[in-house]
Amino acid sequence: MGYRITILCENSVGSISGTLGEHGFSAIIEWDGGSLLFDTGQGFTLLHNAQRMNKNLHLVKDVALSHGHYDHTGGLLPLLRTCGSKRIFGHPEVFVPRYRHKDTGENISLGVPYPKDYLEGQGGVFDFSDQYREICPGVFMTGQVPRKSSFETGDSGLFIDTSASARDPFNDDQSLVIPTTKGLVILLGCCHSGLINTLEYTSGITGRDDILAIIGGTHLGFSSAQQLDQTVKELKKWQIDKLAVSHCTGFNAAARLKHEFPSAFQSAHVGYSIEI
Repeated sequence: MGYRITILCENSVGSISGTLGEHGFSAIIEWDGGSLLFDTGQGFTLLHNAQRMNKNLHLVKDVALSHGHYDHTGGLLPLLRTCGSKRIFGHPEVFVPRYRHKDTGENISLGVPYPKDYLEGQGGVFDFSDQYREICPGVFMTGQVPRKSSFETGDSGLFIDTSASARDPFNDDQSLVIPTTKGLVILLGCCHSGLINTLEYTSGITGRDDILAIIGGTHLGFSSAQQLDQTVKELKKWQIDKLAVSHCTGFNAAARLKHEFPSAFQSAHVGYSIEI
C-alpha cells in the first residue's frame, strides 16, 4: 500500500500560494481508500491550508494526537465544528494540565485548549491507549516511549502544576510509524520523548532498523547544546534516507542537521509532501 504524507500546519510555508504558517504542527496521511490527520496545529491555519491544498478534511475519519499541547490540539474544535465527528487517538494523559513557568512568576497554559467533555459534545470520540497499536491500515502509534538515553533531558521549563514543582514527564508523547518495504517511516509531533529514545524504541518493537524517513518536530530547538551534540552522534549510527524536520526543531538545530546530514536533510514546511 502506498501513502502520501503532506504537512498542513507548520511554522513556515513553502511555495504553495496562499498557505499560512503558525507555531504548530499537523500532517495528513492519505492512502487509497482512507486518510488520517496527525495533530491539528493551533487552529488558525488548518482549515485554510487544507482548502488551499485541496485536502478535504470532511473525508478524514480519524485523528491522532502526538501529545496534549495547544499547538498540536487547538485545531480540534474548528475541525469538529466544520468537518463533523472524528475518532481521536491519543494517550490517556493527553488532557493533563500543562504550563510554562516564566521567571516573572507568570504561568502560561500550554495544554489542550478545550475540556475533553466539550470536545466530545462537538463530535470527538476519544480512543486512549499507552500501547503500540495499529490505528489505521498499516499506520501504528508508538504508545508511551520509554526514556532510556541519559542525555535526552528535554525542555526543563515545562510543568504540570502552577507552582513549577512538578516537571512535565510527557508520558503522552507519541509518534506514528509506517513500516514499508523500503524502511520505516516515523512521523513526529514534537518528540518530547527524545529522538533517539523514539528511534530505539520503534526499532525494538518492530524488529527493524532500516529507516526510510523521519518527518516532523524533534524539539531540539528547545534542548541543550549537549543534547543536540549527542543526538547528532547517535543519529550517525543509523542509515536514514530522509530527515525532514520542522516545527520545534528550530533554525539552529535544523542548520546543524543539514550540515551533518546533507544528503538526507529536508525542510518539512507547510506544503511539504512525500510519497512512500
